[in-house]
Amino acid sequence: MIGRGKDKTARREGASQSRADLRDRYNGWLRHHRLSAADSLFRVLDNPLASILTWLVMGIALALPVGLNLALDNVGRLSASWDNPAQVSLFLSEDVTPERARELVAEFAGRDDVADTQFLPRERALQEFSALSGFADVLASLDENPLPDLILVSPEDAAGQTAVAALAEEMRAMPEVTEAVLDMAWLQRLNSLLDLCRRLVYVVGGLLLLGVALILGNTIRLAIESRREEIVVVKLVGGSNAFARRPFLYTGLWYGVGGGVCAAVLVAMALWYLRQPVGELALLYQSNYQLQGLGVMGALNLVILGGLLGLVGAWVAVARHLVNIQPR
Repeated sequence: MIGRGKDKTARREGASQSRADLRDRYNGWLRHHRLSAADSLFRVLDNPLASILTWLVMGIALALPVGLNLALDNVGRLSASWDNPAQVSLFLSEDVTPERARELVAEFAGRDDVADTQFLPRERALQEFSALSGFADVLASLDENPLPDLILVSPEDAAGQTAVAALAEEMRAMPEVTEAVLDMAWLQRLNSLLDLCRRLVYVVGGLLLLGVALILGNTIRLAIESRREEIVVVKLVGGSNAFARRPFLYTGLWYGVGGGVCAAVLVAMALWYLRQPVGELALLYQSNYQLQGLGVMGALNLVILGGLLGLVGAWVAVARHLVNIQPR
């Protein structure tokens, strides 16, 4: 009886299995994330030449579509300022008197769908054409003025392209008008060309982003092969695939973030290099237009995009190669 009691007491005082609560698991998970992120960053910085080359390759691949898209955005902003003042040029017949022409100007100005009208007599049109064309001597030798009277009609800004085209057709049918020219066809062609170029940029950008993911995947694959023995040891002591995967995901994240920073710097340098000649060209056309850059949010989005691509590339590489590494 006494012996049995001692045995029972000894068993009660022996080692017992304990379970970690949810808070301890969360703290351990968070601690391993911090250690994996720091260790991965140190490993990336420990090999600066290879890391810089990887960042530059990623930066160039990201900067090309972003820069092209930014250029299209600048052209779109510039063309938007041309879209509003669409004009209908009304060439009057020769038998229309100046008094009748001014009556037409007043009649057009009273319409709700017309914002402004301007009468350009043939004498003034000849003077402007002589000054701009450089053929003043040739035009002065003519017996009579070949240019007709002109009325410039500016539709309302809220009027759509269909309404403006209908207005031009209505004025073209007037007996006093010889020809009505809608100065919007070239702008429509430009907008169509911009839309085509933007689609091409999206296709090229998608291919380049895929290339970035593949480059990162190959880099992470080499990192996995160099740490194969470490992964085997981790799995031998009971480490899960998620535990072994975590450092490589952070490695891809750091490569992606660095590539995004390089891309933002490259785009900013290109804009800085082009800003002065673009400003000088705008001054020649009496415009104060300036190139618009990425801005703080655009650069931050580019860095985030690079980080996401790094995570995706690392995840694909790890999911493919980590499973094949098993302890024997």
